[in-house]
Amino acid sequence: MTIFAILGTIMISVVGMEFVAWASHKYIMHGFGWNWHRDHHEPHDKTLEKNDLYGIAGAIMSISMFAIGSPMIMGTSAWEPGTWIGLGILIYGIIYTLIHDGLVHQRYFKYVPKKGYAKRLVQAHKLHHATIGKEGGVSFGFVFARDPARLKAELRAQREAGIAKVRDSVG
Repeated sequence: MTIFAILGTIMISVVGMEFVAWASHKYIMHGFGWNWHRDHHEPHDKTLEKNDLYGIAGAIMSISMFAIGSPMIMGTSAWEPGTWIGLGILIYGIIYTLIHDGLVHQRYFKYVPKKGYAKRLVQAHKLHHATIGKEGGVSFGFVFARDPARLKAELRAQREAGIAKVRDSVG
């Protein structure tokens, strides 16, 4: 593969993982996988959450792609793009860990952004946590954040339609 193809594959994989994460969050974590995700939405004083098991699932995806791309493991049938897709998944995992766990939930460092896109990310994810239980909700992505005013309007509409229980502190 050329350097441009490699870089393109990595970039597409990083961006693609946001869509995989969004769909997994909306349909798995807030669906049949709620048992692992629930403690992430409830107050606790534990260092680790059951929800952290989803990070292991992401690591397995990355490692699997590295394995598919490795001639040492796959022999002559190795598929080189697998290596670069695996690297893209790894990079997304690092971004997720720094932004979601670090910035938004302040598990690793204490910093509250006052402006810009970082503030928007924090606001959007706090609105995600505004629902009680797994039903309804907004902002299932982790890196791309929609306008918080629109998210508040969606939450209001969900509350009025009886789709979601929304905490009183949200517009």
